[in-house]
Amino acid sequence: MTRARPLPPAARAIVSGDRRALARVISQVENREPSAASVARALYPRTGKKPVIGVTGPLGVGKSSVINRLVARLRDLDRTVGVVAVDPSSPYSGGSVLGDRIRFERRVDDAGVFFRSMASRGEVGGIAAATREVTRLLDAAGFDVILVETVGSGQVDLAVRDVATTSVVVLVPHLGDEVQTLKAGLFEIADVFCVNKADLPGADVARRDLAELVGLGGARSGWRPRIVATSTTQPSGIEELWSAIEAHEEFLDRTGARRADERRRVSAEIVELVRERVGRELTRRLEREPELRRWVDRAVERTLDPHTVADRLARALGSR
Repeated sequence: MTRARPLPPAARAIVSGDRRALARVISQVENREPSAASVARALYPRTGKKPVIGVTGPLGVGKSSVINRLVARLRDLDRTVGVVAVDPSSPYSGGSVLGDRIRFERRVDDAGVFFRSMASRGEVGGIAAATREVTRLLDAAGFDVILVETVGSGQVDLAVRDVATTSVVVLVPHLGDEVQTLKAGLFEIADVFCVNKADLPGADVARRDLAELVGLGGARSGWRPRIVATSTTQPSGIEELWSAIEAHEEFLDRTGARRADERRRVSAEIVELVRERVGRELTRRLEREPELRRWVDRAVERTLDPHTVADRLARALGSR
């Protein structure tokens, strides 16, 4: 029987509950520092056990407010919570505006809540490239539930499906979003629909329209998306929202869908990592190797087409 390798100091600190160490390693992951890789690898066997709840939807629907209320509900249930909020990057500094951090600042003294705001850094799909690794760090740190809020560009915030075990799509009445979901793609990723600002007129109509869409779409892998109405000002519906999320998590365990979903996510991650590494290597070789540079020059001169060059490059990389 082989003995488990000892954890690196930073990984050991994270597992023991050191929040400062956790914050430092998250920063290293975001900055793609090599030191973070050994920590992530060491902690990987300790991950994959906690629910990761993705909260997505168009701008202005109140995703942050819904998450704030969910955090309060989970704390009432004595659950610890890790929150990752992905903010749009500044076109000047490259950093995020960190608007969500301001709203969550009130919980800074609660050791049961850890909040991290991340810049999207130009990534499409509503999440940052490092989001997946950060959720794993929160998992390894022992948080009972992990919440991920996407940027909020709505129609393209689909990448959260590759991170979350349950995806919550937040909409509001009178924006037409309950109909646009079919076109946007959000309908296909929703496990739970949250009609927020349900105290406004039109909420019942929005719920009815969504129910019709869900009925037309049928059940995905045996699960029919739940529809919940919430208001964060009254507040109301938050308990029902969490119950719907729990019902989906229980469905994943009961049917074995959790393993199938995790296999899909891990496969997508491996492909993404290989694509990134091959891309870096290819870029390096295109700049340094005269023969490869000549191929590109010939494509520029139209004596070779890009597909032929790509085939040659693929063979060249495969021969190494």
